[in-house]
Formats: sequence, C-alpha cells, structure tokens
Amino acid sequence: MLAHAGIASRRACEELIAEGRVRVNGRVVRELPVFVRLGEDTVEVDGTPVRSPERHIYILLNKPAKALSAVADEPGAARRTVLDFVDHPSGVRLYPVGRLDYHTMGLVLLTNDGELANRLSHPRYGVAKTYHAVVKGRIDEDALARLEQGIYLAERREGRTVGAARASHVGLRIVKRDRDSTVLEVTLREGRNRQVRRMLAAVGCPVKRLERVAMGPLRLKGVARGQWRELTAAEVRALRKAATAVERAGGPGGAA
Repeated sequence: MLAHAGIASRRACEELIAEGRVRVNGRVVRELPVFVRLGEDTVEVDGTPVRSPERHIYILLNKPAKALSAVADEPGAARRTVLDFVDHPSGVRLYPVGRLDYHTMGLVLLTNDGELANRLSHPRYGVAKTYHAVVKGRIDEDALARLEQGIYLAERREGRTVGAARASHVGLRIVKRDRDSTVLEVTLREGRNRQVRRMLAAVGCPVKRLERVAMGPLRLKGVARGQWRELTAAEVRALRKAATAVERAGGPGGAA
C-alpha cells in the first residue's frame, strides 16, 4: 500500500516499518507483514496520513453491437459506449482495454489498472485476441492459406493511405462450414484497425457477424449480451502472466 501510494520502494517501505516510523490506526507497527484494509484503516508515515491508492477493478463486459469501445462519443453525437452498460458500486472511472469496432460484439475488458491495460493492448506484448467470424460464402483452402501467411493491408495516417503492410501471422480454425456461410475462429496478436473484417474482405469473404470470445486466457462465458461481471483473482493473475510471458519470450515474434 505504501509503495503504490508513492512513498518509497517496497524495500524502503519495509525499512520505514522496521524503524517504527509507520502507524496503523494510531498504533506503531514494526513487524512484517502488516495487513491493512484500503479505505478503512488510517496509515501514517512520520505522522503524515497516507492516502490509500485506488483499488484496481477488472470488469468483463459482453459488448452488444452498436456500442462504442470508448469512454464517450465524439462531441455532438450520443451513441452508447461500453461504460453505459457498467454501473460498478465503487464509482471508480474505468477505461476499455483496446477497442472493438462499433458493430463487433463480445469480450471487452474495462479497468483502472493502466499498466495491465497497456500490456494487454500494445502489440509489443502480443497477447492473443480470439474472434468468431461468420462470413458470407464457403471459404476455400487457398483463402485460408493466404490469411495464415498474412494479408497486405493499407496503412492510413491522418485520413490518407500511405502504403501497405503485411499483417502478422494469424491462427485460423473452421468452426462450421455450409453452402452459404462459414464460421471461423481467428486468433491474432496485433490490433490493427478493423483487422479481421479487412483481412476476410480481402479474400472475398465479407464478415456478416463478428464476436470477440477471448483475450489471452480470459474467455467470454457465463455473461449475457450487455451484462458484466468482475474478474476473479485467478483470472487477473492469468492475464498478468500471459503478458509477462510474451515479453520474456522476446515479443510477439518470439512467442509465435
């Protein structure tokens, strides 16, 4: 708690406690560990109260279609955002991790943990995102091979096309295939704008319905559309482990 509040490093905070410079609810504490309840216990260092750091909240939302993955719409517009579906009793300000486009449904993680949010959304850490895409037509093996090898997608900056770059390797699995449509499971480790839709359109299979079903080890299950739940402690640990494991492996390229 002291380290997160910016008092000092963890080791230095332990030394402050051992030196008798820390009080909890008016009582000097010297022996470790010392447990405190955030928001309830009063902690002082050298007689100065320490403000409790904000408790981290982790929310899994099953996003419906026609909702923005943002905290607010553009000025003058009034479309729903993912925050309109979450009324957490703590009242903390939450932010979506990464983005799903307006019409895409499924798993959105919301949190006030900026460090974890960055690791989960930044391509450097290569945390996998998995989607189920219903596409028009019966996708053939040639199209699957092209997708797996990487499709060239246009790069845009400031509203202008400035070239093209090859998409990274993606994982593909056919979930269901019939005469008129195919259900694909698509797993990717980068997050370019509307990437799944653009890749499938490039091989002549436009997306009819798209849903994100997983982010790393986190799965979309047991949550109805438009509803949310808090992550368990085990799920948070698994997400942290997924991000750090990729970093140790040398980034997305090393993990693949």
